[in-house]
Amino acid sequence: MSMTLVNIVSSINIKGGVTSPKSFFSGGTHCGLRRKKLDFGWLYSSIPAKAAAVYTQNAFQAAPLKVTQESIAKEQKLQLVVVNSANANACTGKEGLENARLTRKYASEEAGLPEHLVAVQSTGLIGVQLPMDKVETGIRSINLESQDAASFEQAILTTDTCTKHASVECEIEGKQVTIGGAAKGSGMIDPNMATMLAYITTDADVSQDALKSLLKKTTDKTYNQITVDGDSSTNDTVVVLANGAAETSELDEFHPEWGAFEEAFTKLSEELAKKIARDGEGATKLIEVQVEGAATAADAGKIAKSIISSNLVKTAIHGADPNWGRIVCAAGYSGASMESEAVDVYLGPIQVVSEGLPLDFDEAEASAYLTQSDIYIKVKLEDGTGAAQAWGCDLSYEYVRINASYRT
Repeated sequence: MSMTLVNIVSSINIKGGVTSPKSFFSGGTHCGLRRKKLDFGWLYSSIPAKAAAVYTQNAFQAAPLKVTQESIAKEQKLQLVVVNSANANACTGKEGLENARLTRKYASEEAGLPEHLVAVQSTGLIGVQLPMDKVETGIRSINLESQDAASFEQAILTTDTCTKHASVECEIEGKQVTIGGAAKGSGMIDPNMATMLAYITTDADVSQDALKSLLKKTTDKTYNQITVDGDSSTNDTVVVLANGAAETSELDEFHPEWGAFEEAFTKLSEELAKKIARDGEGATKLIEVQVEGAATAADAGKIAKSIISSNLVKTAIHGADPNWGRIVCAAGYSGASMESEAVDVYLGPIQVVSEGLPLDFDEAEASAYLTQSDIYIKVKLEDGTGAAQAWGCDLSYEYVRINASYRT
């Protein structure tokens, strides 16, 4: 990152969220889908916002995704997003699709907006019809002047143990531009994409094509580089809204300060992705894999994702076992091109493999390192300049307990 970007992109504000940018509002309520917890949320821009989204590649796309795609396709803009937890409205057939459209209709009427400016999102149990009387209760609770980001963040959770939110600022044309975000995700995380929902807001004015391109590029480097358990869900979505309230000129790749905006956007998405990985069901450790020297960035991404996805690596990390063989094995079956005789592996500061061969390292020291809450694995190759990162978590006994009784 250049010195210019260092000077104009601020650090992550972990207390920030989707209402940090100008003219965004949000809230959440309990409508009865869950026993006691908040289960219905809304995110609103007082200005119609340019919108882009990416979705799960699961063949069983839930009804809300189809309705959201319909809305964005109309004008490439959104003004209101409504989200329910506890019920995914997935694998629910024609009735489920009609309920998703009714949700959009009722929300648009409550907010006084055209239907195509409303997106619908759901997360939770698959194969159960939405109880529309309860959803209507949530919709009637929408307060477009609410800036209760904390309630929105709570309302979108399922098995998560904590909310996930942040914001970051950058300077464009001498004006402060803010990007905020909130996400949920804890289990069934292996994008493309994951059992995750993420919402990114910004008061920048961004061209439609640049917004779509940036979201896709950033998703590939962040949300698509996390894993918890190798499962991919039916409802996964990342939505970005850019309402232009900061009153800059329109940003795109040719704007002289585009690099600052892209850097801030990527930084925010990486933070949300890491929060999801850290909160994996039953997780006790965040694992970051860094790969450098690969033939291409794509190959580096494959290797990093393969290592972080390996259940054998994840269980070894949980047990603080410095079993480097599992790491090189996962790298080897990643499908990436590599010269195996020129691979170095590090567990934090401890090098365990040099040029494809084991080193005589202190196993007790390495095991002690693996008891920490943040674990870094580095793989260095000599095939090129490609580099990438991936994030995940250990696999624990608690993960099995949680998912053995998910429906009960």
